[in-house]
Amino acid sequence: MTYDDGEAAVRVTAAEAPANLQAVLQLCAAGKLRCSEKTRRPSAATVTAVTSVLAAGDFYAGEPIAAFAWPLLLQAGGLAALTEGKLRLTARGRAALTRPAAETIRDLWRRWTDNTLIDEFSRIEEIKGQRGKNVLTAVKPRRQNVAAALALCEQGEWVAIDDLFALMRRQGLSPVIARSARAMWKLYLLDPQYGSLGYDGFGDWPILEGRYTLAVVFEYAATLGLIDVAYVEPEGAREDYHDNWGSDGLERLSRYDGLRAIRINDLGAFALGRSDTYEPPESTTDLGLKVLPNFDVVVTGTLPPVDRLTLDAYAVQTSDRVWTLSARSLREALGKGGDLGRLRAFLDERSGQPLPGTVATLLTDVERKARQVRDRGLVRLIEADDAATAALIAGDRKAGKLCRLLGDRHLCVSLEDEAAFRRAARSLGYVL
Repeated sequence: MTYDDGEAAVRVTAAEAPANLQAVLQLCAAGKLRCSEKTRRPSAATVTAVTSVLAAGDFYAGEPIAAFAWPLLLQAGGLAALTEGKLRLTARGRAALTRPAAETIRDLWRRWTDNTLIDEFSRIEEIKGQRGKNVLTAVKPRRQNVAAALALCEQGEWVAIDDLFALMRRQGLSPVIARSARAMWKLYLLDPQYGSLGYDGFGDWPILEGRYTLAVVFEYAATLGLIDVAYVEPEGAREDYHDNWGSDGLERLSRYDGLRAIRINDLGAFALGRSDTYEPPESTTDLGLKVLPNFDVVVTGTLPPVDRLTLDAYAVQTSDRVWTLSARSLREALGKGGDLGRLRAFLDERSGQPLPGTVATLLTDVERKARQVRDRGLVRLIEADDAATAALIAGDRKAGKLCRLLGDRHLCVSLEDEAAFRRAARSLGYVL
């Protein structure tokens, strides 16, 4: 079923979402994503960086939706953790680089509906008073109601947004925003007195619950590729708030107002639990690379942003369409959490033929040497006055299991065993 009202742009998202996931994971691995320690929201520079690697760009130029959502989705899904303002891949995030994208996207959606990282309603900035005490309801039940409504939509069929609203109200899946009638009076447009949403008709379902639904559906479900979307520019797209006081100067109530219809696609059916399997569509884009014996990787086809990030992570760009592999570039990639097995699979897939012997040998040699040393974590270094004392402690039935003898007079103790080692040493008469 197609959608064509003569105005709306139609975005088929299932093919681009997996590529976007890989691109954002690569950005995170490269240390290029920063978020606020307080709000966990992405910085302006991070939004710009994510926008630059999105396969088809964001939904609107200059209006971050997908670029805002991806760093939050990584955090909520446990794929990245925020450390000193910078997002770093977790073990789960590193595994996601080689895991089937559809499975990761399904997990991200489920984790998103079950977390409280942010309240999507806060993205409806024209509605003021949200930060007041006891104004808004809990976010998790609201988000879960929207997810349940999406799961009721017929796969492959376009659903107009107002029809989705009607379905939610009919099925008792309303994501109630205001905690009480009194709380409704604290929400307002422009002026807290004259623009209060507590007045009859000023805080109707489309204005509160509807705008929240639009935010969840457009910014997160569409970004993850669960739904195809038909949308226009948000300015002037909806008129349901025009009777409110002070609304004359507002061209839109939210950045999501332009969403006109959605369609649950095959990836969405899989993520929403409607289907047990998912077959990704075959790519029709020429993704050709040619790997040369002199360690050059030459781009012979279209280079998607995610592939550029992969090449940048492991090689040095030496001309417009050429990247060069070297022992140094590979070691630097490994030091940042890279995986040469993943690089090998990437080059095999894109080139369509076995790697030249020189390149295969380079990858093998660098990986073998890199793995000959390992980081065993931090330890406490204990010094004894003489070799006899160190040997006595190292040979003790209890203390010896918690330390390792280094040279004649030194013992190393892992930080997790330090407290137990101190007790064992104290029982021998040695107080640290």
